[in-house]
Amino acid sequence: MAETILNSINSPADLRQISAEELPQLAAELRRFIIEIVATKEGHLGASLGVVELTIALHYVFNTPNDLLVWDVGHQAYGHKILTGRRDVFHTNRQLNGISGFPKRSESKYDTFGVGHSSTAISAALGMAIASNLKGETEKQHIAVVGDASIASGMAFEGLNHAGVTDANLLIVLNDNAIGIDPSVGALKNYLTKARVGYKPKQDNIIEALNFKYFGPVDGHDLEGLIKAFEDLKKIKGPKFLHVITRKGKGLKKAEEDQVKYHAPGKFVPDTGELLPYDSKDLSLKFQDVFGLTLVELAEKNKNIIGITPAMPTGSSLKYMMDAFPERAFDVGIAEQHAVTLAAGMATQGFSVYCAIYSTFLQRAYDQVIHDVALQDLPVIFCLDRAGLVGEDGATHHGIFDIAYLRCIPNMIIFAPLDEVDLRNMLYTAQKVDLPHPLAIRYPRGRGFRKEWKLPFEQLDFGRGRRLKAGSKMAVLSLGSVGMNVSLALEGLSEEKEIAHYDMRFAKPLDELLLHDIFKKYERIVTVEDGAVSGGFGSAILEFAQRNDYFVPVEIFGIPDRFIDHGKVIELQEIAGIDVKTLKERFSTLLKKN
Repeated sequence: MAETILNSINSPADLRQISAEELPQLAAELRRFIIEIVATKEGHLGASLGVVELTIALHYVFNTPNDLLVWDVGHQAYGHKILTGRRDVFHTNRQLNGISGFPKRSESKYDTFGVGHSSTAISAALGMAIASNLKGETEKQHIAVVGDASIASGMAFEGLNHAGVTDANLLIVLNDNAIGIDPSVGALKNYLTKARVGYKPKQDNIIEALNFKYFGPVDGHDLEGLIKAFEDLKKIKGPKFLHVITRKGKGLKKAEEDQVKYHAPGKFVPDTGELLPYDSKDLSLKFQDVFGLTLVELAEKNKNIIGITPAMPTGSSLKYMMDAFPERAFDVGIAEQHAVTLAAGMATQGFSVYCAIYSTFLQRAYDQVIHDVALQDLPVIFCLDRAGLVGEDGATHHGIFDIAYLRCIPNMIIFAPLDEVDLRNMLYTAQKVDLPHPLAIRYPRGRGFRKEWKLPFEQLDFGRGRRLKAGSKMAVLSLGSVGMNVSLALEGLSEEKEIAHYDMRFAKPLDELLLHDIFKKYERIVTVEDGAVSGGFGSAILEFAQRNDYFVPVEIFGIPDRFIDHGKVIELQEIAGIDVKTLKERFSTLLKKN
């Protein structure tokens, strides 16, 4: 491979040794390097392409890692990783035992704060800046790079509000490309859009009103202009704000033209950006699409159905309803707390409200679930996409805690469909009956199991499980789609006739009539879930056994009590011991104990 400028840079110190005239060539090489790796290894593309010049300028001007740089969310940090000593391992990005797709403190001293969820950077960088003042390090710089979608979140405003009354040496760089994963929404987005074209609103600048020194907008692809701006800002003390205009997907025509699809496009041809097709065998629909299409089908007949999502219309497939019924489907921006309480307010007025949130993101609205929904026993329907292990996004995105954190809340109903037909039927049931309590429906990321999923609707009974397979000695109780792994593990097992399989469907309420029958009939019980074992479905079964004085041995299979890193879902299931092969071995071993 021909020698390039990029090949000579193993740290930002190396970067700062090259001339400013060479930086445009470095930007072109860095952009090409990201495209070529992501084209074959997959990952988040558009965001990192859009901040190539910004990334170079930040590390060129500021003395990282002594100056502390915090990236919000981290989708855009690939260039940062490559310039900070990870170029030669970047091909392992998001793979098992490879580098993380997001900044991670344990990975590099240049990753000053671990991220993956939005709107944390301002608070973290402010904390670092105040700490530096307390240590007498008043010359140290602290920079938070925040997207225009993230800065509209409540936590970002909390950080801005606090920072404005401090003397913290904090620089907030607004990476304004008018899009997060989907296009940005809301009044602040409209305000920033006007600022992008030089419009001077009658009202005060909202940033200056919060006691920040505001600069910009500046062209985020003009290296010379960015470097001059950062050099000037280094000399200014206190909180300051630089508004930078970038284009997501910059440098790859198709990524610029379709910024939503090329946020994380999968595999593509690096020269043209042309997407490569999925394997022909992969014909089943994604769970999220079953949700989105079914909701449209139901909304056509039920005018009381409302859809809400916090900034994930494409990812959750609520986009289908937003296109079909725009007056009844709402993207509220990166604002999970607001989404939950908005849903609660609508539920008080008799609407069937489907609040579509990734399992890991609902964690950000935990108080609202308790205080605004469950305490008032409002029948909000939480559709928790990406439940369980999600794969390459890793620890920040695995939806493994929802069973445990929802099960302890009074009034909550927790349902986990075995397959797409189950999901479809619960979506139907939730608006068909007089829903007695708030309902959480948790379903996995990715494609389902059934090509024929659009079957006639069936109304489900709350709190009822079902037996999928008879057996004589041991009963396996599964919750949700991991039950498909159980069924496959039992196929061909020499002890198959000795093992019964039950799809319990509900983590709360449990089917206690069925459980009494199971505990009286079998010598050993095994529970299988794709959630955390601490406080999860298996714990609920143990609690039932203790309350009812059953002394049947219970084994709990699920996600161990630690954070699971990134990798393919099957690899992570193997680590947790809930993949088909390992389950087969574990079932056989347990039977030999009897």
